[in-house]
Amino acid sequence: MLLTNTTILTLSPTRTILTNGALRTSSSYITDIDKTPVLLAKYPDDEVIDLTGHILIPGLISTHMHTAQTLLRGCADDLELVSWLCERIWVLQGNFTPQDGYAAARLSITEMLKSGTTCFLESMFADRYGFDGLCRAVEESGIRGCLGKIVMDTGRYAKDDAWAMHPGLIEDRETSLLGTMKMWEKWNGKAGDRIRVWFGARTPGGVSPALYKEMTALSAKHNIPITMHCAEVSADRDFFASVDHTPMTYCDSVGLLSPSTVLVHMVHLDDGDISLLAKSGTHVAHCPTSNAKLASGTCRVPDLQRAGVNIGLGTDGAPCNNTCDMLQEMKLAGIIHKGTSGDPTVVSAEEVLEMATINGARALGLQDSIGSLEVGKKADIVAIDARGVEMQPWFNPVSAVVYTATGRDVRFVMVDGKVVVREGELVTMDEGEVVREAERRSREVVERAGLGGKVGARWPIL
Repeated sequence: MLLTNTTILTLSPTRTILTNGALRTSSSYITDIDKTPVLLAKYPDDEVIDLTGHILIPGLISTHMHTAQTLLRGCADDLELVSWLCERIWVLQGNFTPQDGYAAARLSITEMLKSGTTCFLESMFADRYGFDGLCRAVEESGIRGCLGKIVMDTGRYAKDDAWAMHPGLIEDRETSLLGTMKMWEKWNGKAGDRIRVWFGARTPGGVSPALYKEMTALSAKHNIPITMHCAEVSADRDFFASVDHTPMTYCDSVGLLSPSTVLVHMVHLDDGDISLLAKSGTHVAHCPTSNAKLASGTCRVPDLQRAGVNIGLGTDGAPCNNTCDMLQEMKLAGIIHKGTSGDPTVVSAEEVLEMATINGARALGLQDSIGSLEVGKKADIVAIDARGVEMQPWFNPVSAVVYTATGRDVRFVMVDGKVVVREGELVTMDEGEVVREAERRSREVVERAGLGGKVGARWPIL
């Protein structure tokens, strides 16, 4: 297949931008990139997709996502994190069934694919949501998924017993850690190697030091990566202080700091923490919308960049973001640090696009396969229609992608060489069915949780 007449942001080591460009795919790989007339003459028998007026980018990579929570979009607005968790989200999720988890995964993936995300890292899918269903949704949809199954053995948040999890969400070592190993044996490498199973550790306070150490030993032995929320809110910092640690000295003490680990949020760090991160090669998933909406604080991204820490980008869950749209996340990532630092030059559009593509691939250990448009890499490709009034005019295509485009401008998506979105429509699943099932199940979850009177409009409804 030839994708022609487009502006190509390759994200190659030289960061080449190709105008009037064309890209050829064969099987699941990118096999050629050049000017359109050159490839049309070279491959006269190939199917041609004319992308005049579009900008071609590598598939976007979300390094932090809660697929189950998409069923709860808008259910917990305007609450700080602990109330958001203990009074709303955990209560709702504690009433999930595996069928709810499957419906939520399909809804999440539909939104991600249609808005240009071709690979995502699920942070910690609970056992009650049905991990098999999550894997089936990835398999059916065509997306690429790194799927963290929850690891925990303590049912609270941070150090306060009052911040207890819903009983329906509490898991022990056998269900969580050993259950992850069973799912790894069953699903890792399946769906044409689009599925990778990860450890999805709960934040410190939710996992005992002994279980962390057992998990990190298994991670090293079997090459299973780890993702974990860390230092998200001030309560996390209080927990670390209560055990005579900073966030990163604690993580170091239980073996979590590693190039195979993605730590999420990382808002409350000191200089020593940043130094330990950089020395260890541990990756960070930055979620600016979630951190801003929950008033958790602002990640020290410019300082992390100066220290050489690799930073990816994630949307987090729909209740603390309200979308799974990485293009919207990119815009905020490029703006918020300018406002908080008073320096308009920090976290440039180019750096943000790197976070959402090649940096994300590096965080997931997939940089040799995805994250840039280069010959020999997997054909994970997104075309953004830049012809609309909201996109015009544009002079720098990177600026247009980061600061102007949204997921609604995505018209064509390919994953692993297969078209999954064409003319803005998902072609691998029935979108209407996905939405109807998700809407029905979301209302059933709210009613089972007894929150029907709390999640609706706050203004009077006639």
